[in-house]
Amino acid sequence: MSRAVAQTNQIVKLIVGAGQASPSPPVGPALGSRGVKSMDFCKEFNARTAHITVGTPTPVRITVRPDRSFTFEVRTPPTSWLLKKAAALPIDKKGRMKGASNPGKEWVGETSLKHIFEIAQIKQTEVRLSGLSLRSIASSVVAQARTIGIKITL
Repeated sequence: MSRAVAQTNQIVKLIVGAGQASPSPPVGPALGSRGVKSMDFCKEFNARTAHITVGTPTPVRITVRPDRSFTFEVRTPPTSWLLKKAAALPIDKKGRMKGASNPGKEWVGETSLKHIFEIAQIKQTEVRLSGLSLRSIASSVVAQARTIGIKITL
């Protein structure tokens, strides 16, 4: 029996460290199962993210066409990661920055309003958020900071 070939574009969403894409998991299995050469993606991704600090978690949206060619869009790092970096949270044993276990009642760090607006400006460069005002993006960043347990100072 032959497999039915998908006639529509397939979308793959991954979070890969900037400049650290390799054919190992999660990139290899996600693209290999769709017939895309993961090494081609890794070379192009690493070239496009060369200007970003190595290791920054970078969401990428890959569109795989039926002829096994692909295009991808590199997005901005997650807001929570940017907030944790701005608050200079300590790294735990597993190499992650952890937020508060009881947000709203305990604070794990603090950041200034200036950093909030800088994060909002970074997020506004993304195409899907370009229509929103800087103020509305900043208010969503403040809400995210509260859920992580980061205090905002003036």
